[in-house]
Formats: sequence, C-alpha cells, structure tokens
Amino acid sequence: MTSKQKLHIACHLAKLGVDIIEVGFPASNKADLESVKLIAHEVGNTVVDDGYIPVICGLARCNKNDIDKAWEALKYAKFPRIHIFIATSEIHMKYKLKMSKEEVIEKARTMVTYARSLGCNDVQFSPEDAGRSEREFLYEILGEAIKAGATTLCIPDTVGANWPREFGHLIADIRANTPNIHNVIISTHCHNDLGLATANTLEGAYSGARQVEVTINGIGERAGNASLEEVVMTIKCKGEAMGGLYTNINTRHIVMASKMVEEYTGMNLQPHKAIVGANAFTHASGIHQDGMLKNKNTYEIMSPEDIGLFRANESGLTLGKLSGRHALKAKLRELGYNFEGAKLNDLFWRFKSIAEMKKIITDEDLLALVSK
Repeated sequence: MTSKQKLHIACHLAKLGVDIIEVGFPASNKADLESVKLIAHEVGNTVVDDGYIPVICGLARCNKNDIDKAWEALKYAKFPRIHIFIATSEIHMKYKLKMSKEEVIEKARTMVTYARSLGCNDVQFSPEDAGRSEREFLYEILGEAIKAGATTLCIPDTVGANWPREFGHLIADIRANTPNIHNVIISTHCHNDLGLATANTLEGAYSGARQVEVTINGIGERAGNASLEEVVMTIKCKGEAMGGLYTNINTRHIVMASKMVEEYTGMNLQPHKAIVGANAFTHASGIHQDGMLKNKNTYEIMSPEDIGLFRANESGLTLGKLSGRHALKAKLRELGYNFEGAKLNDLFWRFKSIAEMKKIITDEDLLALVSK
C-alpha cells in the first residue's frame, strides 16, 4: 500500500476504536519508516472520542539498528510503542538464528533495556514461534524481558500450529509460571495455517490474555492472521459466556474498514467470509427465507446493521432455484405486486423454470415474468 493508503486505514482504525495500531516495520525500508512517521504524527496525536488517542506501534528485530529506526519514526506519537521480537523455538534458534538459549535471552534482555533507554516507556516483547517453544525456556525469557522493562508480552503462534485448547493452556501456563507476569499485559498473535486463528485468539483471551492482535479481513502472512471482525463480533455475541470479555470497538465501522482494506490491498474477499463476506447476511434456501420473513432471529444471530451493513431488502433474500413461494411473494410485494392463489402459483412455477437456468433472479427478471 502507499503511505497515503496506510494513513487512510490508520485513521479508520482509530475511528473503529482500535487501542493499539501496529503500523509497520520502520527498519525494512525508507518508505515504511516515512509512513510510520506520518501516521505517528497524524493519527498518534488526534483525539478520536472521549479523549482517546490510539497507541502507535512499530516492529523491530532484536538489534539496535531496528530499534533506532523504530524510535525515529514512532517518537512523534503521543503514545509510542516499540514491538521487539526474537525467535525462541528450538528449530528457529538452531537453523535461523544459530544462537544458544543463553545468547537469545541475553539479546532479548539487552535490547528491551536499550529500547527503554531511548525514552520509550511502552515496549512489547515477542518470543517468535512461542507456540512451538519449550515451556521452561519461555518462562525464563519472558521473566527476563519483564525485568528489563517490557510492558506487554505477545505470545505468537507464528506458524499456526496450535489448536485452541493447546493455545489456551499455553497462555494459562505462562500466567501461572512467569515471574512478575501480573505486572504486564499478555497478548495473543495467531496465524491461520490450520484455520484456527480466531478460535485460538478467543481461547487465549478466555485464558487471560488482555490484548489480541488481529487484522481486518484476516489478511496476513501465508494463510493470514486472526480476523478482527470475527474476534470482535464473537466477543460481542458471546462475551458474557466468556467471563465478561468485551471490547471498545465501534462495530458499525467494520464494513467500511473491510471494504477499504479489500480495495487498497487488492485481496478480494471470499463471498462466504464470516461477518463481512458478500453472502454473510444473504439467504438463498427456501426454508431459511421463510423463517427470515417471519422473524429475522430465526437465521441471523447478529444484525447486519451492527457492523454497518444496510441491505437493499430487509430480510436479505436472494431469489434462486431454492426459493419458495413465501420468498417470491414477499419480493413481488416489494416491487408493488400482491398476488395470491392460482396467479401466485402460476408465477411461482414459471419463476422456478427461470431459476433452473439462472443462478440469481433479479428484479428485472421478476418484472418481465409479471408482464407476460
């Protein structure tokens, strides 16, 4: 995305009520550094609602150059955060880092300390590939990061290898065994390689994480990350059953955020994507359409208006070969026609003939049918 597009999205995320916006990797290239700086200036100092200003966060590897670049870009925000990471799984340390456990711990400790020494009072530390890391080693390195001044600990399932119970136990075990853990916030960062990113994120939150890292439309590396809209709407619908969890997200801005990200990235949504897909609030089955006409709660557990979606027809009916008489009658009534009995029956069978040849029946098709 261009810097201007990134700024537009960051502004909308602030409007959405996102608490922390991770806006880039300043050391990766000059363009990213400049876009992070721009967002830190513009979004990181703008009051949105009730005095709320989002935290602006930038990513950095465990080295001074990355941290310096991050701070160079982020320091203009009212609430800047540097997110430092280093791998902790055996396979990553052996083949990628070529470092021992002791060296990794020392690197994490010194770089968190260094970030704090620059004047950054909000430092997030991530043990990359935590989902495949040895537990005792995790407790140790996280404890050292806390001692060095980390304020948030992100627990990533970097390769999407965990399943919900496993990831929930990981969060619970870290809470129970890491020294001084109650002085910091635990965060989740889940990838979707097995299609479990949202489920793992929710299980992590239920198990004690109080920050969740998510993306609009679930975009991200490989199969993507946990989807903001899925996590937020699940908590909105099921928060009470999850121990009273809630978010401050203004859900009525979800659809606009989704469309903006889809347009700017060129990543088209699958029609059946949960919450924001084109089919998420449409009903094609005749049985479902009949229920929707009688009471929308029969087949919708949330209102489309809750996410900022306003349908052309109130019941979200899509006429096709699975539709029944009730749906056809309701649609004709919308168009100004009220047919009953034999006339409706005749129209219905002619409608079914057309529906066998066309996937979706349009208003124009119905008007032509009535005029014959």
